[in-house]
Amino acid sequence: TGRHFTEVLEREPDNDNLITSRILWLRGLEPGVNRGGDVDTYERYVYIHGTNEEGRIGRIGSHGCVRMRNADVAELFEAAPVGTPVWIEE
Repeated sequence: TGRHFTEVLEREPDNDNLITSRILWLRGLEPGVNRGGDVDTYERYVYIHGTNEEGRIGRIGSHGCVRMRNADVAELFEAAPVGTPVWIEE
């Protein structure tokens, strides 16, 4: 749906958190929880991504995305091919 890698990455809506490195676009597996309708993770553009706010990792600073240090998300990007299941836990 029109999202792709570019040299100039994007700013999350309504905050100063920039997407500064790799994007791993998430697709939910649980109907009604994170797949389908208004809760659909993929349709809401929920990613694992790098950030310009690495000092704020671990604090709320996104609209649902999982923010990681740029070096860490680059390593994850190389290790997890498309379709790799991920478990995200608080």
